[in-house]
Amino acid sequence: MRTVFLVPLLFFGIFAFAQTTISGTVVDDNGQPVPGANIVISGKAIGTTTDFDGNFSLQTDETPPFQLEITSIGYSETTADVTSSTQTLSIIMNEAQTFLDEVVISASRTPERIFESPVTVERFGLQEIKNTASADFYDGLENLKGVDVNTNSLTFKSVNTRGFATFANNRFMQLVDGMDNSTPALNFPIGNLVGMVETDVQSVEILPGASSALYGANAFNGILFMRSKNPFDYQGISASVKRGITSQEAAGNNAYTDIGIRAAHKFSEKFAGKVNFGYLKGTDWAATSEVDKTTEGGTRADYNYDGINVYGDEVSTNIRAASGLGVIPDVVVSRTGYNERDLTDYNAESIKADWGLYYRPWETDFEVSYVGKVGTGNTIYQGTNRYNIKQFFQQQHKIEFRNDNFFVRGYVVADKAGQSYDMVFTGININRAWKSDEDWFGDYIQTYAGLSLSGADLTEAQKHSQARQVADTGRFEPGTPEFEAAFNRSVNDPDLTTGSKFQDASKYYHADANYNFSHLIEIADIQVGGSYRKYALNSSGSIYTDYDGTIDYSEYGIYTQIQKTIPLKNEKSLKLTGSARYDKSEFFDGFVSPRISAGFTLNRNHNIRASIQTGFRNPTTQDLFIGLDAGRAILVGSAPDNLDRYSRTYQISEEGQALGVPESVVQTGRAAYENSYSLSSVTSLGQTGNPADLQISNPNLIKPEQVTSSEIGYRGKVSKLTIDFSAYYNRFKDFISQEVVVSPLYGAVGDGALSVAAIANGDYQAYSSYTNSKADVNSYGASIELGMKVLGNYNLSGSYTYSKLDFERELYPDFTTNFNTPEHKFKASFGNPEVFKNVGFNVAYRFSDDYYWEATFGNGLVPEFHTVDAQINFNVPKIKSTFKIGGTNLGGKEYFTAFGTGFIGSMYYASWVINN
Repeated sequence: MRTVFLVPLLFFGIFAFAQTTISGTVVDDNGQPVPGANIVISGKAIGTTTDFDGNFSLQTDETPPFQLEITSIGYSETTADVTSSTQTLSIIMNEAQTFLDEVVISASRTPERIFESPVTVERFGLQEIKNTASADFYDGLENLKGVDVNTNSLTFKSVNTRGFATFANNRFMQLVDGMDNSTPALNFPIGNLVGMVETDVQSVEILPGASSALYGANAFNGILFMRSKNPFDYQGISASVKRGITSQEAAGNNAYTDIGIRAAHKFSEKFAGKVNFGYLKGTDWAATSEVDKTTEGGTRADYNYDGINVYGDEVSTNIRAASGLGVIPDVVVSRTGYNERDLTDYNAESIKADWGLYYRPWETDFEVSYVGKVGTGNTIYQGTNRYNIKQFFQQQHKIEFRNDNFFVRGYVVADKAGQSYDMVFTGININRAWKSDEDWFGDYIQTYAGLSLSGADLTEAQKHSQARQVADTGRFEPGTPEFEAAFNRSVNDPDLTTGSKFQDASKYYHADANYNFSHLIEIADIQVGGSYRKYALNSSGSIYTDYDGTIDYSEYGIYTQIQKTIPLKNEKSLKLTGSARYDKSEFFDGFVSPRISAGFTLNRNHNIRASIQTGFRNPTTQDLFIGLDAGRAILVGSAPDNLDRYSRTYQISEEGQALGVPESVVQTGRAAYENSYSLSSVTSLGQTGNPADLQISNPNLIKPEQVTSSEIGYRGKVSKLTIDFSAYYNRFKDFISQEVVVSPLYGAVGDGALSVAAIANGDYQAYSSYTNSKADVNSYGASIELGMKVLGNYNLSGSYTYSKLDFERELYPDFTTNFNTPEHKFKASFGNPEVFKNVGFNVAYRFSDDYYWEATFGNGLVPEFHTVDAQINFNVPKIKSTFKIGGTNLGGKEYFTAFGTGFIGSMYYASWVINN
């Protein structure tokens, strides 16, 4: 019996004897705590992390002596020796001397030094977020090398790399903790409107260029990765409060508020949770340009004026053709429009929240998590028209299983358009609510004819002016009850013939999986993975042709990657990476995207890399299923079963009826692809009257776009100078874009008779078709960044980026590439996180060359601009706080990054960040 008791006591004694407890703190070289530092036993998967105050405690059955490895992003790796079973350590981490030591995950889906990445990577971590001179971390991305940020709104900025920038940026992917946060309705990310709260951001990585081999169809021109803080690693309550003003000539000085709160707690070694809340409110950059879209130098005195930020004047007609009177001049006249500022309140607002539950059942790296995100807000979106995105709502829900070697996740993204509306159609339909187009043009024509026949000594311009004045008599004026009533009716009516409401409740379902066999196979690091996505388009016919119910379709992909580092002599090594991905949409044949790369490390300070990769992009939901009357053209997607979904009844002119054509005809979207002339040739016919000028268009139905991207690069350090250089050449095949065509309402194109008469009689419809370029589209460019410490601990860096489009525009005048990228960009920064104890500053400068912006909303020159942002920050360790005072565009010279948007003014702010 005594033996029975002695056995468990013996085991307990052995266990107690074997327990080793190590505790301590981790601080930086200024004595500040380093939260979230990873502490692991060398060669083991046993470890812990520091809390917000840099404290840690680790219990293990490992018997000393052994060594701990301590790592944290932004700091050089360090080690500590454990020599006794109860030991307290004080560990000092040194800030990484160069960006070469920073760890990235995105390039190979596995942690690696940025120095050894097989492709170009830009990184924005906790230290960069703290030091940025921009108003928030997302704005700070525009200071990264090779990155373009186009400002659509105060709350909607579009990140892009390597050209082809539009606000509908479906060539660029944005992931938040692995979830694509592009909106189901629009099929592209809308900045950080419903994204991440700054206090929860751990790091941001950007992969410029094609990344389809690992990330699929939408990773065509680059990816933005945002990673949040895990509550097991980052605990406590943190908050950020920012107050200031925005200053713009058109909108004046207006209050700006940005608040973020994060609460995270580790309830045990098995369970942790967090919740985040963010609120932003300000006044948007008012768009007040009256530049004529269609005529260079045009003004409101012109007959056919179409102001860039004036809406309602898109409606126009040839008054001679409409009247049939010889006394009426053969000119096109447009209705009088309303300024954008009369159709929106420019309220910019973002309210977002997210929460997460994290469970580690075996207290190891295996983790099960559920994450939910919701967001709503008001912003301005510029696509084919200008849209007031009001009370837009988006939600995401994700369940994920993961450890260091694999992950499996599934999530759903759903949106609701709220009270959003199209400002162009709001202007059009307020006009029509007061007086129909037929009556307005009838009054105009009758007045003009009367003045001409009266023999009054008036110039043609005076006759037009008086005709417009009479036609506009009684027009609803902004601010009047009649105007407000017509406005409210329009923005609540989704029928674009009478209203302007933007209606949508689409969603998509997505699943991802990845397994890394590196812990099982020693010969090489091998990964396999795949993804599946199902779309459910539900706009009730207001955007898509889903008049009779939801449009569902799906796509999937599988991939593999093999990576091998071959040691060579004298610190040299060769890192080879090969990957390939197969993707398939139910509408198109499958496509394989391979990538090969080689990185040659001469030593710890010099690395040369080269890669060749192919990428592809499936047509978007809008490319396939849109059916939207945008005013001057109808957008019709080119999915085979979409061509007949969109249809419309047209009234035929008296001249057309005289040719035997019925009084009305029905035309479907199929006409755009099977019976159309090019827009430029129709314009030529109007100028010359020669039918031979007409050129048949009939664009092909859309198919996936492909790119072959070749890149070389160098990362290194020469004495105190760090260098990061890359150059690329992209060759596109089947480049996707839109082509405006004109379809006669009767006759077959090329008949030389009836179809020509239809064009001459004004019996035609313009369509914006979705197709692939018949021309070669190529682009190339290079970037270089230099950085070093000067004057002791001051950081000085500068970067230059060159971008160029190679496209024969003269041969394809109707095809737009939307390259929209300056040829030359220069960026520089100068700062010191510790000028003296607890005080730092940073100054950032950006220059952009002028460039020509082309998009469906309008084309025009974007002038060159220079901006300077600056901030000074004060740390108060006793209350765990950082105070910052800063300003953006301090020179005050307003600029814009896209034709048709509001001019960007200055911002001045003060912020208080606690426990972050």
